[in-house]
Amino acid sequence: MAYMEIYIILMSMQDKPIIVQSDGGILLEVQSPEYGNARDAILPFAELIKSPEYIHTYRITPLSIWNAAAMGVACEDVQKSLEAYSRYEIPEGVLFRIRDAFSRWDAVRLTARDERTLLVEVRTPEIFSQLTAKPGIKEAVLEVTGARSFVIGRDMRGRFKHLLIKAGFPAHDLVGFDQGDPLGVDLRETTSSGVPFGLRQYQVDAGKNFWAGGSVSGGQGIVVLPCGAGKTVVGIHAMAQARMQTLILCTNVSAVRQWIAELLDKTTLDPGDIGEYTGSRKEIRPVTVTTYQMLTYRRDKRGPFEHMQIMSARNWGLLIYDEVHVVPAPVFRATTEIQAKRRLGLTATLIREDGLEEDAFSLVGPKCYDVPWKELEQKGFIAEAHCYEIRLPLPPEKEMEYALAGDRHQFRIASENVNKDRVMKGIMRKHGDEPVLVIGQYVSQLKRISETFDAPLITGSTPNSRRDTLYGAFRRGEIPVLVVSKVANFAIDLPDASVAIQVSGTFGSRQEEAQRLGRILRPKKRVSTFYTLVSRGTSEEEFAHKRQIFLAEQGYRYTIEEWSAHDVHA
Repeated sequence: MAYMEIYIILMSMQDKPIIVQSDGGILLEVQSPEYGNARDAILPFAELIKSPEYIHTYRITPLSIWNAAAMGVACEDVQKSLEAYSRYEIPEGVLFRIRDAFSRWDAVRLTARDERTLLVEVRTPEIFSQLTAKPGIKEAVLEVTGARSFVIGRDMRGRFKHLLIKAGFPAHDLVGFDQGDPLGVDLRETTSSGVPFGLRQYQVDAGKNFWAGGSVSGGQGIVVLPCGAGKTVVGIHAMAQARMQTLILCTNVSAVRQWIAELLDKTTLDPGDIGEYTGSRKEIRPVTVTTYQMLTYRRDKRGPFEHMQIMSARNWGLLIYDEVHVVPAPVFRATTEIQAKRRLGLTATLIREDGLEEDAFSLVGPKCYDVPWKELEQKGFIAEAHCYEIRLPLPPEKEMEYALAGDRHQFRIASENVNKDRVMKGIMRKHGDEPVLVIGQYVSQLKRISETFDAPLITGSTPNSRRDTLYGAFRRGEIPVLVVSKVANFAIDLPDASVAIQVSGTFGSRQEEAQRLGRILRPKKRVSTFYTLVSRGTSEEEFAHKRQIFLAEQGYRYTIEEWSAHDVHA
């Protein structure tokens, strides 16, 4: 059923704005006078799944309940919130699953015992028997101290939490954290460039929720904010609260240097306090910024991770995981060994294509702050965006080659469709006075576009110094069009880009769409425009549909336009 049809049905019914479905889904009517109150009531325990114009869809899951419980929400609070705003009786099966999820939170509690061991206390003998019979957990037990308690080694803290959540019992970790070596860091009231600087209220709230007053229940968690909403500032705010030496993990070298620039611009840190640990520099300082690629580098598949020792190179008090949704599995495994450090994850989406959301919860921490994209757009904190999918034909000479090709080659033929170049000319003409970012997957295609439009190209092989030069020129308006590969997906701050043209992608990845849209969502006076060029009648169209769903779910206007052969050759 279309959302407009659902909306019409809802409008003809009662005033209460939500419907709780038997699968744990929640439909929330946006036009209801009670929308704001209902949204605020359910947001702590339900995950926002879709947010188109009329009906928002949330879902209650064990993970969403555990996130709520970790922030102090009680089972009774959830039931009261649902009853207060639900149009119909809440399905009993949903209430049972909510109670069951709450019963599993704090069913297993970790506390400090001595310098080498931790005490594990289990709520009931039945859960005790269930857990201690499981492989991995059974071997971790050093000593049984009662009918509901046992001892594990401190070095097992992370691995034990990981095993527990896989068994359906998230650990309530009350062990606390190492202090880490001290570091004096404060936020500036005026940036180094002379611009007044202050935290936005949602950034203050995000930092407050993460830090939790420095208690044993704080200092671990994930902040979810849209691209362009200032997640880096939230990280800097956390550093100012912790006032301890900090290790920052990023997606690429450009992101490392942007973090360093932000730290120097907005904090009282001196350049000598900040180290860059990348392929070209190996500086370990009170604040060290590195990449996930450095941590996971090894000479061969069986060799050691040569730079992983940076995790223990200093007495870090805080670890910051930028774009936590793409943390490689080996870094998660390393995180199991450093649970005594405070950990902050930053991301625009908790969705992981590898399905490791539970790993992020257990090894980095529960979600401690979230705000919908459209809410920040409406308040002017991120740009308004219009999204278009333009469908165009394959050249006649490619149609037979496409028909005879295998699946992956078909996708590439569709992606590299030369007709896209002609469509781009029309788009650039329409947005003649706006900076344009062209984003794609295949380097051969991007080289062709770069030559056709006489536009600089950045790929994975472009030296970092060259990338920084081109990004800077684009920000200053010296380059009107910049062509980039997937290296632009993560943590590249291009605040003046208002038009993005996606010419090829990676099979409809939701992560990728969030990041690419984020390149043009920095606050600006003009509306941002996001184009996706798709070869009609090909597998690319199928994958584009997945991207369309993601954008529509986030509440963005999505228009599909057909580009005829006459238009293409005009």
